[in-house]
Amino acid sequence: MILSKELIDFGYIVAAMLFIFGLKMLNKPDTARQGNLVSFFGMLIAIVVTLFAGKLDYKWILIGITIGSAIGLLFATKVQMTAMPEMVALFNGFGGLASVLVGFIAFHQDNGAPIATAIPIFLAVLIGGVCFSGSCIAYGKLAGKVTGKPVLYPGQQIVNTLILLALIGLGVFFVVTGNVQYKYNTIYEIIGLALVLGVLSVIAIGGADMPVVISLLNSYSGLAACAAGFVIGNNVLIVSGALVGASGIILTNVMCKAMNRSLANVLFGGFGAVTTKKSGPGEKKEAKAVSVSDAYLVLEAARNVVVVPGYGMAVAQAQHTVRELGDLLEENGAEVRYAIHPVAGRMPGHMNVLLAEANVPYEQLFEMDDVNPIMSTVDVCIVIGANDVVNPAAREDESSPIYGMPIINVDEASTVFVLKRSMNPGFAGIENPLFFKDNTRMIFGDAKATIQSLVSEFKES
Repeated sequence: MILSKELIDFGYIVAAMLFIFGLKMLNKPDTARQGNLVSFFGMLIAIVVTLFAGKLDYKWILIGITIGSAIGLLFATKVQMTAMPEMVALFNGFGGLASVLVGFIAFHQDNGAPIATAIPIFLAVLIGGVCFSGSCIAYGKLAGKVTGKPVLYPGQQIVNTLILLALIGLGVFFVVTGNVQYKYNTIYEIIGLALVLGVLSVIAIGGADMPVVISLLNSYSGLAACAAGFVIGNNVLIVSGALVGASGIILTNVMCKAMNRSLANVLFGGFGAVTTKKSGPGEKKEAKAVSVSDAYLVLEAARNVVVVPGYGMAVAQAQHTVRELGDLLEENGAEVRYAIHPVAGRMPGHMNVLLAEANVPYEQLFEMDDVNPIMSTVDVCIVIGANDVVNPAAREDESSPIYGMPIINVDEASTVFVLKRSMNPGFAGIENPLFFKDNTRMIFGDAKATIQSLVSEFKES
């Protein structure tokens, strides 16, 4: 059965509308799950309509759907929430690779594309190639398979610029030349250089900037899909790709503002290759540790508690235990809030996802700008594995690479408990003077085990 053009266009319009409504619903935590479901049905409609848009070899399509569904099911059931950032990075890369394949196959079937088709083919393979290889490096950094520190060398920006200029020149030649063999040679060169550029671009970015990189690569995958939509003349792919590309750029801008940095500074600044000023002679820097029992006594008397989660909570898989402690504190008469920094974790919204998984009430989640004005009234602030997003050097040390970055001002609370395994710096490799403040107490050990001990103290009292 082949659908009429009117039905196909109508189906694509419905799918596009569901994408837009779903994206809008993702803007708020209490509607995010429904938004995800709405977008899912939009994609389902788009797939079904596409399958009946023309004569297709359904054998290969069913094979592809089966393999893809099996891989998706495996990821959905086996990947831990702590590994979600690297999975997102990898899926961004797969989106880019798909666009490269679509562009190349369309070119191959046309046996040399005309100018109108050659331009989107060039954009699809260029952006898709950069997205794929860059996402693979981002995955490696997030998974610990590649160093989280920026890999820098003299003249790196010049090399990247030359590669980009070469790609533009090859693209122009690919579009205007009429020689089919030259076109084949050129598209191979474009794909190869795009893959190299993706590696060189992301390898130079430090681990602390991964939330920005993830959102940027997500935008790349959308733009590549949009270009692929022009290649094959599929309207819904154009619309959905443009939505992903635009929203990714907006999110990237939000992430940059949250770090008080420009996108150019993220891409070319080599953040993480520098360190903060070392303490000078006579400076006293001694962290004060506290036992779980003593921490319980302070929390038992607290009436206003703020929890600041970070990547350490994700690593320890402590979100459910944290929620249990929050419930016990509320039963004890304390007001509990969860303060979320925009770039906490390894991807945008990482902490929100973990706390939502633990069924923490949405009304207890507060953004940085909402919680900072009342931080001086907080009795106890519990920092669980967060580091750079609570580092007061961003306000106090002009030599710090994060100086000027908006942070959660946990050091203004009466008492600060920092849960960490050791005194090692965070992913950015920057020393945190919060650990040495007079009102800060360190609780060393696994975050989940520490929180479980606090829960036990409350239950036994």
